[in-house]
Amino acid sequence: MNLNKTRILRILLALILIFTLNFIIPRIMPGDPLVLLVGEDVVLDPDTIVELRKELELDIPLGQQYINYWSRVLRLDFGYSYHYNQKVSRLILSRMPWTLGLLLPSIILGAFLGTILGAVSGWGKNTPLKKVLTGLNLAIYSTPPYFLAMICLYLFAVHWELFPLKGFYQSGTSWDLLRHYFLPVVLMSSFSTSRNYMIMRGSVLQEKDKWYVLYARAKGISGHRLLFRHVFKNAVLPMVTLIALDFGFLFSGALLVEIVFSMNGMGTLIYDAVLSRDYPLLQGIFLVITLMVVFANLAAEICYHWLDPRLKPR
Repeated sequence: MNLNKTRILRILLALILIFTLNFIIPRIMPGDPLVLLVGEDVVLDPDTIVELRKELELDIPLGQQYINYWSRVLRLDFGYSYHYNQKVSRLILSRMPWTLGLLLPSIILGAFLGTILGAVSGWGKNTPLKKVLTGLNLAIYSTPPYFLAMICLYLFAVHWELFPLKGFYQSGTSWDLLRHYFLPVVLMSSFSTSRNYMIMRGSVLQEKDKWYVLYARAKGISGHRLLFRHVFKNAVLPMVTLIALDFGFLFSGALLVEIVFSMNGMGTLIYDAVLSRDYPLLQGIFLVITLMVVFANLAAEICYHWLDPRLKPR
């Protein structure tokens, strides 16, 4: 029971700190939201400026803004976007499904391929094929997402014309959606796979020299049967946390990939909000991402207790 209380208290403190940083960070960015909204070349009379700042609640002291911010958060009211002039919640709900359609397949494919390939690569002798596979994953892992996205866009969309240049869809048919999603999902899955591969490979290399593996070999268990029956369950534990962190990590990658492919999802929404210093929109987006990451880590902690009997309370 004490463990549960400690865990809940830790999550609450983390949320309070993150939500506070979510309020502070946009406001310490250089640039005035009002100037960026109306344009630097537009000249307004002082009364209009005062009225606009009052309408955007930019004339309120920061302390009062912070109190109003928490009041809205507790009511799940994210406010209105300066740039889009509509409810932040409506904007997020309209963009989130498209980005989740990009993220979820990437996380699932990356977790499955990276875990299995990394386990097989770390087990047994280091053959030339394993060396090539490790080098390829290391190269992908070390390459900036936007750079690889630009190369793939040029080769597969511009040069060979195999896939569309931009957007999530044109006609809206299943085949059209698949063609638009295929290249970005493959890119995001490659990044996720490469990272999971390297971690899982290192984890298996550590586990395969332990005493319980030697004992299993003495009992006559060997090969992939030993790997997936005994070693895999212990080696996969670091992957649980890593996959939970993928929600935050891949969101940053999705931002760059969506910009390169001109996809109108959460990534481009964050980009537009940063450029226009749209405080309510930035706050709403980061709150949603924060909650996703926190609950993903909570799910990972539950999976840890299920996978590792040593963590279960006695």
